[in-house]
Amino acid sequence: MADSQGRAHPLRVRAARHIAATSALVLAVCAAIGAVSLSSYRDTDASLAGLTEVVQGTVTPLGGALVRADWTDPAGARLSAEIALAVSPPETEVPAAIAYDPSDPRRAVVPGAQVFADADRAFGGMVFTGLIAALVLLTALWLAVTRSLPLRRPTASLAVRRVRFQRGLLTRSYLETESTPRRWIPVHFDPALHTLPSPTTVQVHGDPRRSRLVAVTLPGTVLYPSGPVRMSEPPGRRTDNAAEPDAPESTPGLARQVRVDAPATLTAPLVGLFWSFIDNSGFTGWLAATGVTASLALWLWSIRGSDPS
Repeated sequence: MADSQGRAHPLRVRAARHIAATSALVLAVCAAIGAVSLSSYRDTDASLAGLTEVVQGTVTPLGGALVRADWTDPAGARLSAEIALAVSPPETEVPAAIAYDPSDPRRAVVPGAQVFADADRAFGGMVFTGLIAALVLLTALWLAVTRSLPLRRPTASLAVRRVRFQRGLLTRSYLETESTPRRWIPVHFDPALHTLPSPTTVQVHGDPRRSRLVAVTLPGTVLYPSGPVRMSEPPGRRTDNAAEPDAPESTPGLARQVRVDAPATLTAPLVGLFWSFIDNSGFTGWLAATGVTASLALWLWSIRGSDPS
């Protein structure tokens, strides 16, 4: 599907589909973690239900994270319960406030109990994933608005050449103007770039010398900006496009895009390990943090305009 000027519909543009796919991945990961966090929060909330009596008693260490809480109920009966702590237990018997269920005194908690930490972690998981999902959705909306605004500007013919710059593991495409002063227009990857002669004349929406964001129209598609126009050459290793275009069958597809973007996730397991250590959440915390970090890394590369060619 194309508009009246022969351009592809925005939803059919490679960049839009790439960003939509990575955004959907982040949202799916957040939804899964949020659902698990909600279930855990409900379980911990249920375990705290009915702890209506609060008395003063003592807490005695039993070894490891276990302590024994001892107290006397209003009727004078001596009661006790074993409680797991999320904090370091005391070295000796100490006084403590104890909340318990009058109908089942074995259900009791003290400050620092593991159940409180589980509830806080589950609530934090829901809030954190909700904020990430909101950030991704708002960013998608912001990109849709700001990247389409240049199309309303008048067009002008401009001679450019496609160049790529690799910085670290990320490679991005730019259109370098032939005229001076030189400008570098960052654009999202599109298969049309792969077959673009170098140099070539394109239709530019806006003036690269004055506009912060510039879009470029090619036959059948639009190259949307992946960032602001640069006045100096981008850092990194430069690769110029070939003077003769490649054959259409050599154009990299979305599968290659995934393989090229995969290195963005290399640090995710380390971030997950660090988070699980700080949060004391074990394997589930590592898995959740790794999933969020990896999906966010892929999403970040997509909105920055990673180039798989």
